[in-house]
Order: sequence, then C-alpha cells, then structure tokens
Amino acid sequence: MDKTSELGEGSIPRLMVKYFIPAFIGVFVNALYNIVDRVFIGQGVSAVALSAVSVIFPVMLIVMAFGMLIGIGAGVLVSINMGRRDMDRAERVLGNSFTMMILVSGLIMLIGFAIKIPMLKLFGATPETIEYANDYLNIILLGVVFQVVGFSLNNVIRSEGNAKIAMYSMLLSAGINLILDPIFIFWFDMGVKGAAYATVISMIVLSAWVLAHFKSGRSIVKLRPQYFRLELPIIKEILSIGMAPFFMQTANSAVQALINTKLIRFGGDLAVGAMGIINSVVTLIVMSIVAINMATQPIIGFNYGANSGSRVKETLRLAMIASTLISIAAFMLVQAIPELIVGLFNSSDPQLLELGKQGLRLSLIALPIVGFQVVAGNFFQSIGKANIATLLTLLRQVIVLIPLLFVLPNFLQLNGIWISMPISDTCSALIVAYFISREWKKLD
Repeated sequence: MDKTSELGEGSIPRLMVKYFIPAFIGVFVNALYNIVDRVFIGQGVSAVALSAVSVIFPVMLIVMAFGMLIGIGAGVLVSINMGRRDMDRAERVLGNSFTMMILVSGLIMLIGFAIKIPMLKLFGATPETIEYANDYLNIILLGVVFQVVGFSLNNVIRSEGNAKIAMYSMLLSAGINLILDPIFIFWFDMGVKGAAYATVISMIVLSAWVLAHFKSGRSIVKLRPQYFRLELPIIKEILSIGMAPFFMQTANSAVQALINTKLIRFGGDLAVGAMGIINSVVTLIVMSIVAINMATQPIIGFNYGANSGSRVKETLRLAMIASTLISIAAFMLVQAIPELIVGLFNSSDPQLLELGKQGLRLSLIALPIVGFQVVAGNFFQSIGKANIATLLTLLRQVIVLIPLLFVLPNFLQLNGIWISMPISDTCSALIVAYFISREWKKLD
C-alpha cells in the first residue's frame, strides 16, 4: 500500500502508532537542544549563566515561530493536496515555502542584530546576565537560516508521510549537538559560546540532510527550482494555516519576556533560572503531546481533504485520549520528584533548587488538561481553520494569562506568578471543549 492509499484506507490506530513513534523520538530529541545546553551550562559554567540562557528563550521562541509559520503551513497544505491527488500543487507549495524560509531568515537575522541589546533587556537581562546572553545570541543569530530551513522542511517531510526520515533528521542533528556541547563547553572552555556553536553546527547538518531528501528518490513531493518563484495565492494559504502556531510561539515569547521581568522583580536572577528549568520540563512534556499532533496531522489533513469525516473523528478521539494520558502521567512524576528534576540542571545552589521545586509544583497543577488543549488547537490547524486555531491558542497564552500575571503577583508575590499558569490553563480548557464539541457534530 502506497503512502496516499495508506492515509485514506489504513487502520487509524496502526497509522497513529506508526507515525507517533518516529515523531516522538524526533521531537524528544529536538527538545534536548535547549535542555542539553541548559544542563551543561548550569553544571559547567554557573547558575547566573543558566539564568542568562533562560533570558534568550523568548528569542529562540520567535525564531521557532517563523519556522512553524512556514513549515506547518506548508506541511498542512502538502497533506491536503496529496489527499486531493494534486501533486503539482503540493510541489508548488513546497517550492514557495523554501523561498519564504530564506527571505524570512535573513530578515530575522538583520533585525536581531540591530535591536539585540534593548531586546535582551526587555526579555529580562540584568547587568549580571547580559554579557552571557549577548555572547550566546550573537552566534545563534548567525545560524537562524539553518534553524528555520531545517525545522520547516523536516515538518514537510513528516507531512508527506515520511515520519521515519523526519525522525532520523532530528536524531542526527540533536546527536551532533549532544556530542559537541561538552566538547566546546568543558574541553575547549568556551562556556556559553560553546553551547551556541554546538547548536548552530547541528542545525547546519539538519538543513543539509533535509535538502538532500527532497532531491532524492525517497521524497513524494520534490523541491523543484521552477517553483521557487513566489505566488501570492500560495503564500496566503501557507500564512493563513501557519498563523495559529506562529501566534502561539510569538505569544509564548511575549509571555516569557513578561514572566522574566516579573521574576526579576519578585525573585531575582535565580528565579529566572528556575523558570528556565521549568520551561525545559514543560518542553519535554508538551513535545510528547506535539508528537501526537505530528502523527495525526497527515492523517487528519489527508482525510479532511478527501471528505472522510468518520476517519477524521476517529483520529481526533484517539489523539485526545492519548494526550490526556501523557499529561496525567507527567503530572504525577513532576509532583512526586521535583527536587530530583531541578537537581539535574544545577545541584550546587540551594536557593535555585528551592525556587525550582516550588515553581514546578505550582505552575504545573493543571497539567492533566493541557494535552487536550494542545491536540484541539492542532486539529483546527490541520483542517485549515486557522482563525479558530489561533483564537484557542491565544486564549491560553495571552488573553487569560497576561492579565493574571499583572494582577496575582501583587497579592501573592512569586507564588502569584507560578499559579497564573494553571488558572489560565483551566479557563481556556472550558472554551476549547466548546469549540471541539461544535466541530465534532459538523464532521458527521
């Protein structure tokens, strides 16, 4: 059975397992990029350096946002056009998206260098952390094009049904990062610069790998130079679908910057470091759920394009069950051993250990309902309903959370920052449930 027949006729549970395993390995390894940097910097440089890298986190989210804007938008369109048996249109989408990746990456790099110091201060850098943060950012900005191209094209590889190849892509690049981090940080004594160089080199390898795929016989859609010329209708389609994850990431970046400034006020630099640890843990958990999204996206996109509502509903139902089980298991683990988790990043500073432990427990109280929300947002994105996906995303990360961050810390100090997150998750989950139930009826 070929890829297109499989997506339209194969067993849904078997397809999800087939696509989930490589997607999970890929995203888990991908999540290790920043986490490994933080572990090596926290253990090998200092707690202050760890806080500095946490200040860079909003910048990394912005870069990732543009990668998702193009890569996920293009991936969804490729899946839908494959479902319609329109391979020429799918390849035009791929060619246009590649040109967009190059242009957008160059723009990000230029703007980043132009505003980097005020940007770092806005994101929570202090006189103690700004030198570390600036050293790291200078190198990361030079590698933006490789990060955007590598991430975006790898998403298209997954969307065309080549989940295992997408997994190998992430294993290759993350493995290189994991090897180079201790070499540059410890053996060459390069500190935070070494971590940044390791990340950029691994992204260069990833970009070369995915480009080679689309010129090989393994790919279903081909990267053809005649389609590099931008076409406005295709650009609009890519951007409209990719806008939801783009807003999710940019909103997350803005919220992280706001959280950093609040943490500086109510907890100091080490509270920012604790937030960096919490973000690392959340990333691993959410990436596990994102792997479910990656497994279901080509199935949902293809069958929605083929007007097979029953297969779309079955895929969505299984995705919501699986994501909820993952969220519950992660919640139990975090609540049981927070001290051990924080100690992996830095075991020498007792204040950082206490801040991280308290932050983990409070900020992730509502974790069991997060998986359902992540899957719901991805579902609307996969069927091309970008407006709803964007609204649901902004609810949790902006519309509800930001007002809480301005109000609660004034009464509860540092704890007010931590509990703003689960309150936001709970409020937005109720609205997400309404939209999902309404769309479920339409699929009949």
